[in-house]
Amino acid sequence: MQQAHTYRIEKIDPTLPEVARLIALSDAYLAELYPAESNHLASIEDLQKPNAALYGCYIGDELVGCGAVRVMSDDGHYGEVKRLFVDERQRGKGLSSAILQRLESHLQEQSVVLARLEVGISQPEALGLYERYGYQTRPPFGHYREDPYSIFMQKQLVD
Repeated sequence: MQQAHTYRIEKIDPTLPEVARLIALSDAYLAELYPAESNHLASIEDLQKPNAALYGCYIGDELVGCGAVRVMSDDGHYGEVKRLFVDERQRGKGLSSAILQRLESHLQEQSVVLARLEVGISQPEALGLYERYGYQTRPPFGHYREDPYSIFMQKQLVD
């Protein structure tokens, strides 16, 4: 794997203009892969709620990636990974791994020991990332229902 340039990951405000740019890139990417009803996206408003935390990955002053977690209690107590995205110009540098590790750390800091996520079937890089970090497939959770375009995964963060 190529070494990432110096980067920093920090908790950020979902209403920042550069967040809107990344979310728009993410939405456009996912819209090319899946029908609208199979895109289970967290909105900027969702990311502003008290149960959510959004982290940004910066190279210099440029926001090049992001990821969020929402602490949920609709199907047990867990954290849901949402909006993990890296600008395509910065992919292949390990930034998604770094963001995912920070999201997991955030959940552990909140005493949340189970991480869950939904990922699309047409994203082999994302699936590979989650599998490398120990996520395993599971049935739909929370408000999700079976979807032929979705894979549901979870990971126990603390034994």
